[in-house]
Amino acid sequence: MIAMLPFPDVAPEIFTISAFGMEFALRWYALAYIVGILVGWRIALRAVKTPRLWRNERPVMEAQQVEDLLFWVIIGVILGGRLGYVLFYQPAYYLSHPAEILQVWQGGMSFHGGALGVIIAFVTFCWRKKVSAVSTGDMVCLGLAPGILLGRLANFVNAELWGRPTDLPWAVAFPGDAAQYCPDVAGMCARHPSQLYEALLEGLLLGALLIWMAWRRGALKAPGRIGGTFLAGYGAARFLVEFVRQPDAQFVSEGNPLGLAWQIGGYGLTMGQMLSLPMILIGLGFILRSRKPA
Repeated sequence: MIAMLPFPDVAPEIFTISAFGMEFALRWYALAYIVGILVGWRIALRAVKTPRLWRNERPVMEAQQVEDLLFWVIIGVILGGRLGYVLFYQPAYYLSHPAEILQVWQGGMSFHGGALGVIIAFVTFCWRKKVSAVSTGDMVCLGLAPGILLGRLANFVNAELWGRPTDLPWAVAFPGDAAQYCPDVAGMCARHPSQLYEALLEGLLLGALLIWMAWRRGALKAPGRIGGTFLAGYGAARFLVEFVRQPDAQFVSEGNPLGLAWQIGGYGLTMGQMLSLPMILIGLGFILRSRKPA
């Protein structure tokens, strides 16, 4: 008999309000985005209010500008994350159901798309405000990890983005559609809690590393080092977790059980790994650039 942990009895919705024939539900997923953005904003604000962290004790921007940037980042995260999910993962479905593209409360956000949206938002902001895009990127990346941590925990509560079947003692019996991809197992299916792996690696550990680098090692004085470490660290963590994460259903077939988006023979990469490789390379490039004398 396969040992597995029962899935916790936590509803995806925190509460629901019905009024005037309409229904509003606050989900853990939405709360994770809200709290993550607010915590990231506070970290960035604390950084610019600590001059010793920056080269020549001159922060990249003033505190008021951080609040202005927050609005741009929120738009970038929401639009980029949603459109990234639509274009990268289920373009055919959303082309057939265009009205659902903006229904972000139903779930379905791409981190890679959200990251691209944030990049476009802060580059536009920096161009308009005439501040350093590289140092602004460091400041933004410094505050991203809490949102990732909370987002992955919300994925776990929603019982989505689960891992591949496993017989490890910490495997979780996810409810719902998780069982249909385990045809040889009767009833519930024991799976890797890949959402928790990502929360630990991409959120907690990477976030702690960036805070330590900024406050203890003076990494903000080397433009690009924090941003490069975030990109390379997230990309590497996501690349590794993809080995135990259930592939997206649209990539799985009888001839492609591993859900590889690109393959030669029996080897290849998942969509998540393909999107992570450029992040790793770009991140390493920023790290190398930051080591050069000013």
